[in-house]
Amino acid sequence: MRPAQSGVVPFPPARPSPFPPGAPRLVMIGNYPPRRCGIATFTADTVTALRETMPQARIEVCAMAPAPRGGSQPVFEPLPEVAWTITGGDLAGYRETGIAIDAAGADAVWLQHEYGIFDGPAGDRVIDLLTPVAAPLIVTLHTVLEQPDADQERVLRWLVSRASRLVVMSHRAAAILHRRADVRRGQVIVIEHGAPDRPFGRAAEMKQALELGEVPTLLTFGLLSRGKGIETAIRAMARVLERHPDAQYVIAGATHPNLVAREGEAYRAELRQLAMALGIAERIRWIDDYLDNEELLDLIEAADIYLTPYAGAEQSTSGTLTYAVALGKAVVSTPYAHALELLDDGHGVLTPFEDPAAMAEAICGLLDDPEALRDLQMRAWRRGRPMLWANVARRAHQAILDVARRQAPPAAQPAAQPLRGQADLERLCDDTGIVQHSVLSVPDRAHGYCIDDNARALILANVTDGPFARRAPIFAAFLQHGWNAEARRFRNFMSYDRRWLEEVGSPDSNGRTLWAIGATVADARGGDLGPWAEALWREAGPIALEFTALRSLAFAMLGADRVLEARPDDGVARTVLDHGMQVLGKARAAHSREGWHWFEDVLAYDNCRPAEALLAAARRAGDDRLARAALDALDWVVRQQTAPAGHYRPVGTEDFGTSRLPPSPFDQQPVDAWATVDAAALAFRHTGDPRWRDVAARAHGWFFGANDRGIALADSASGACMDGLTPHGPNLNRGAESVLAAHLAAWRWQSLDHALARHSPAPMQPAGGALKPGHD
Repeated sequence: MRPAQSGVVPFPPARPSPFPPGAPRLVMIGNYPPRRCGIATFTADTVTALRETMPQARIEVCAMAPAPRGGSQPVFEPLPEVAWTITGGDLAGYRETGIAIDAAGADAVWLQHEYGIFDGPAGDRVIDLLTPVAAPLIVTLHTVLEQPDADQERVLRWLVSRASRLVVMSHRAAAILHRRADVRRGQVIVIEHGAPDRPFGRAAEMKQALELGEVPTLLTFGLLSRGKGIETAIRAMARVLERHPDAQYVIAGATHPNLVAREGEAYRAELRQLAMALGIAERIRWIDDYLDNEELLDLIEAADIYLTPYAGAEQSTSGTLTYAVALGKAVVSTPYAHALELLDDGHGVLTPFEDPAAMAEAICGLLDDPEALRDLQMRAWRRGRPMLWANVARRAHQAILDVARRQAPPAAQPAAQPLRGQADLERLCDDTGIVQHSVLSVPDRAHGYCIDDNARALILANVTDGPFARRAPIFAAFLQHGWNAEARRFRNFMSYDRRWLEEVGSPDSNGRTLWAIGATVADARGGDLGPWAEALWREAGPIALEFTALRSLAFAMLGADRVLEARPDDGVARTVLDHGMQVLGKARAAHSREGWHWFEDVLAYDNCRPAEALLAAARRAGDDRLARAALDALDWVVRQQTAPAGHYRPVGTEDFGTSRLPPSPFDQQPVDAWATVDAAALAFRHTGDPRWRDVAARAHGWFFGANDRGIALADSASGACMDGLTPHGPNLNRGAESVLAAHLAAWRWQSLDHALARHSPAPMQPAGGALKPGHD
């Protein structure tokens, strides 16, 4: 066919980084101004601090906007740095925004996580948001619970599985995470809550500026809500006034929006009523408003003592407590989690929960002794120096550098990376066959063998040289023994002690076995393997006509195509190909829609095989129409597996079977990269269009570092290949499927190099190595 009929257009080049090394592109996700809450302020302060530390970086924000109330749209005017906004209640917006963030090509994504920020049970819509994003993920956990409920645990487990780094603000929170079995070594880092830098000792000046008078001033600040223990502080204040009647207590901050939605200002009214009942209403000053950052800092500076009377121990982080310490305030607090850690070693005073007498005694003890008060204030100010935003930003910057993809993955040079060694293949083999799983490099006998892997091993043994080639009869024997003539199906799983664990294997395992038998008909090198394969094909090949699963049928079709290559008059193979061609052609016509040109409503594994099988069948039949349909489908699926930066990205296993949605990026499997190399090689043979060679090059390069983490999974010297690419890097296990996929992809790539040499004016030299040139 002419290249113009293939439907393939040039793929974009790999995206170079627009920033110099050390200045990655970052997307920050969380609440953000003009939204009024502590996390919005924290996120904005973090962005500001990072910009000062990373002046050349591009930092964009995905802001969570409040949901409409009472049918009206929320008032939310995004700031210039806000590139995406998700409005509460817009459930579809989560996935759509995640896709857009991934398309933007961020080098890292930083999530500010609190369960109440996102929609769904325990905010589980954050999973929809992050699932499409391939960039390394950093998560700041603002709440870490000792005993999360079922929904909270489900969300946390997902975040742990996806995040490259989990940032917490206290060592206690880190300890809770480290007790989890799913948290990896080095995943958790402690970066304390940031704080502003202001001079020490300006309380008198600020009192005058704010017209608070020259009297002892106590302060509590934050969004007012039940559980913050303000009742305890008011009762304590009544006792303080008995000894220091000129003291005043400032309670500043608007009522929390969620509390307002539930009960209006009832809680504030209860507190005011309590103060009146105690006869101290005139000594309490209420600032019933949300203060901007500078106003808040001025108010904290004016205070002598800062109170945090929280009623519960679980409060893992308090931004207002951090600010008070960093600004040199004497703190009297209940012993909630953050206070226990931050005020340790004499940096504050702790009193029991809901104990106004103890709190009052602590306050009076400081007011009675001005020297002790000032000494505590100075210790607090010094404790706050490491928490200044500039210091926090430096630690955050390092965390970004540790995980970020600082530039697009390099273009692959796969011809220079043949898999020369066979040691990793050999370690998995014994006189039964090839063991399916491995723990790191150690074969895992607990999972025994499977016919899937022995079928792949037989395909490879037929085309490779060296010791592995001599194992072809062992793999053939495994397939032979797997045939259950009574059930007319192949078995799949065998225990290490050679007991079959089932009478009938999966449809896919049967399809792959037929593929290997057909490949042996074509590729067996002397001896009895060829005649053996022909006999077993005649007996087992017809079962492919009963397959309903498209991939199973596609695998069998690939075997039939190889049979016809060696035996053009084979009736079983011709029937299987003709049947499969009709089934796949009808499936593509039935499922294709605008924007979705595929054989099914889902993407899963071995994704290029149906298109490859349809093209192989159409070539044998001389059907140009179906060949074009196969090439168009292959072009479409290849584009689904092309990252925004231009490198190859297999469909991730995370959400197989999700109807008509873009694929998830993780976990990525070697078997898919091999399938893409094979299919692109066939497309090149059919069209002569070198652009298909580019597709194969990108897929083969995935094994050697042209991937979302820039990490090589295959090793040329040993012939090893790791079990896939996860959000955190490679799965370090090296099972049979992965090692075989890498070797088969390398063999096909070398075969494609030979084919390209015949299509090119200047012949290319094939890569050296243990693999012999294949059929092209």
